[in-house]
Amino acid sequence: MSNDALANNYLERILKARVYDVAIESPLETAPRLSQRSGNTVLFKREDLQPVFSFKIRGAYNRISHLSQTVASRGVICASAGNHAQGVALAARRRGIAATIVMPVATPQIKVRAVLDRGGDVVLHGDDFDQAYEHAVKLMGERQLAFIHPFDDPDVIAGQGTIGVEILRQRAGDEIDAIFVPVGGGGLIAGIAVYVKSLFPKIRIIGVEPDDADAMYQSLQARKRVTLERVGTFADGVAVRRVGEEPFRLCQQYVDEVIVVSNDEICAAIQDIFEDNRAIVEPAGALAVAGIKKYAAREDCSGRTLIGINSGANMNFDRLRHVVERGDVGGQREATIAVEIPEQKGSFLRFCETLGRRSVTEFNYRYSENGPAHLFVGLALTEGRREKEQVIATLRETGYPVVDLSDNEMAKLHVRYMVGGHPGNLGDERLFRFEFPERPGALLKFLHAIGTRWNITLFHYRNHGSDYGRVLAGVQVPPADSIDFDLHVRELRYVFAEETDNPAYRMFLGGK
Repeated sequence: MSNDALANNYLERILKARVYDVAIESPLETAPRLSQRSGNTVLFKREDLQPVFSFKIRGAYNRISHLSQTVASRGVICASAGNHAQGVALAARRRGIAATIVMPVATPQIKVRAVLDRGGDVVLHGDDFDQAYEHAVKLMGERQLAFIHPFDDPDVIAGQGTIGVEILRQRAGDEIDAIFVPVGGGGLIAGIAVYVKSLFPKIRIIGVEPDDADAMYQSLQARKRVTLERVGTFADGVAVRRVGEEPFRLCQQYVDEVIVVSNDEICAAIQDIFEDNRAIVEPAGALAVAGIKKYAAREDCSGRTLIGINSGANMNFDRLRHVVERGDVGGQREATIAVEIPEQKGSFLRFCETLGRRSVTEFNYRYSENGPAHLFVGLALTEGRREKEQVIATLRETGYPVVDLSDNEMAKLHVRYMVGGHPGNLGDERLFRFEFPERPGALLKFLHAIGTRWNITLFHYRNHGSDYGRVLAGVQVPPADSIDFDLHVRELRYVFAEETDNPAYRMFLGGK
């Protein structure tokens, strides 16, 4: 099919898509605070206001509405981490047919309950989307159900593309400079891109992905679909290891670029959205805003009209504490530093006098019997990275050894909660960070896997409301056991990273 024929086919599909039996035309709202800060006109497309709090209802309903009565009567099935599941459940109930929804075991309960409330039959299976997907395909064959793909389907893509129709109806196309779209499997950005680019080629279509789930970015770079070995699940709505074949074909032609952002930048974007319109979006729902901020800073632009798709608001409430903690770091509103001071009278006072009248967000201290004392300090910033660098320079000029821990993952996840204690003469200690799927009994399973052969010398676990549990563990490993231990750790098949040389460990947790 030629490029013109492809575009015309999708334009017709999108304009004829059936979505408004269940979906609303979501508003396009100005973000005044973010606009002022960036010097651009920033607009939010509020898909978080849909009946299922996500854009997914559009594609799901359009696909189900196109099923023949014979096929539909047998029921439908899908695999989803939550938002597509709710769309399928609501669309199926509207048509009066049964819907089976396969969801990963670690799916937040708020999303499982929402599917049940909309009449879906939930099957929990697997640790991630891919395992749930494989099980759904198996059930589809056994029960002769119609599979409703979350992104790799022309009718689903066309349903999502109606967002592009609305944007151009709500804002003149020649006034728009760029549209930023969250990317998971690629269905949303493919639908918007093919419609908008066909009518206004000068509008930039920019995808945004988390740096630990960047399948589309890597695929476009490689010019072929790339399968990620694993994906992070903080932004669970886009945690896809492999993008769809049809979305990738469209994105190659119609998407200008994909921007990759960190989880901290996502948290900062959630805070930005809340401050502008008092809405709390889920991590995937804030990707576009994180991308707008990164793009505006990179381009050093002003006076442009930038639109972000707020794609969903199915936030797990437990996750909010993690978002709050990391939002200031991601938005360059907080710095965390480690400082050594002499273990003697008056040291605290002199250090604080050097800091001056700054807002201290956190202050942790650990006594050292034979050397300098160690401080873990959080500082509120009003001028971002430049102010942080000035503070560090001032402390170093005064003679204080300083380590910037603002981007140190171990410090942010673990050390700030456990500064204190010293292992004394403990030797042969090694430090590891582990991740494992978060589910009932997962921590006990992890401890059983570690076993009893080696002594655990340090342990910190904290539930951040994410789909994956994170543990910081110190293990005493005699040199003679090093090879056996390394083999054992790899055989556990948990995601892990050794942190024995991390400066936060050496300063606060007694590393040598």
